[in-house]
Amino acid sequence: MDDPDVRLLLIITLIVGTALAGWYFRDHLLPQPAEPESPPAVSAPVIESPVATGPVHPIVPPEPPEDGELVALPPLDDSDAYFLLALGAVFGAGVGELFVEEALIDKFVATVDNLPRDHVAEKIRPAGRLAETFHAEASGSDGAWYLSADNYRRYDPLVRQLASADIEALVDTYRRFYPLFQESYERLGYPDAYFNDRVVTVIDHLLETPVPEEPIRLVRPHVLYEFADPELKALSSGQKLLLRMGSDHAATVKSRLSDLRGRIARD
Repeated sequence: MDDPDVRLLLIITLIVGTALAGWYFRDHLLPQPAEPESPPAVSAPVIESPVATGPVHPIVPPEPPEDGELVALPPLDDSDAYFLLALGAVFGAGVGELFVEEALIDKFVATVDNLPRDHVAEKIRPAGRLAETFHAEASGSDGAWYLSADNYRRYDPLVRQLASADIEALVDTYRRFYPLFQESYERLGYPDAYFNDRVVTVIDHLLETPVPEEPIRLVRPHVLYEFADPELKALSSGQKLLLRMGSDHAATVKSRLSDLRGRIARD
C-alpha cells in the first residue's frame, strides 16, 4: 500500500464515495429550505402569420416590342391625347367623337368605380352625351309609359364600336396604361387598393344584371322617368344603363365584358 498511485486512487475513491453518500442522504442530513412559490405560467406569445398583401388579380406588364423598348408613359395629367390615340388604334378613328378630351383616364376610373352605386355624376363620365334624347312611349291600351325601342338605337354607335373591337388589342392597351389607371385610382381615394381588382368586381356586378320582359314599364313622378318595377328601380346605375340599352345590346356588352374578364382576372 506504499505505492503513491494506489494511495492517490484510494483518496479519490473515498472523496467521491463521501460526496455521493452526502448527496444520497442530503434530505436527512440538511434542513430543507422552504420551497419557493412557482411563478405563474406564462403562455408563449402567439405569432400571427403576416397577412398577404397585394392585388387579387395582378396585371402583368406588357412585353416590349422585339425591335425596341416601350415608350415611357406620359404623366397622368398629360395623358389625354396619348390615350385617345391608343383608343383610336383599337376602336377606329371615330372613337374621339365618343369620348371627352380632358381628364379622360380620371373620368374613366371614377365611372368604373361608381357603376355599382346608385348614380354616376355626368361630370365624371368619360363619354359625352348621346346624340339623341331619351325616348319613352305611351301605350294606347292603358296609357302607361314604356321604354321605347327607339331609345335602344341611341346606343348603336357605342355597342357597334365595342362589338367590333379587337379584344386582345383592347387588353394590351389596358395593360399598357394600367400604371396610370392605378395612379388615378389611388388619388381617387384608394391608396391601398388595386384598380384591376375593382374592374373585375364591377364586371361581375354588371354580368348579374337581370333581363326583364320588354317593353319595360316606366313612371314619371317628376321630370325624369323611372322604372315602375321596384326591383328594377333599386338596381345600380351600371345595371340600369344596360337595361336602357335593350336586351340585345345588353347581351352584346355582357359578352364582351365576359371576354375581358377572362383576360384580366387571375381565376
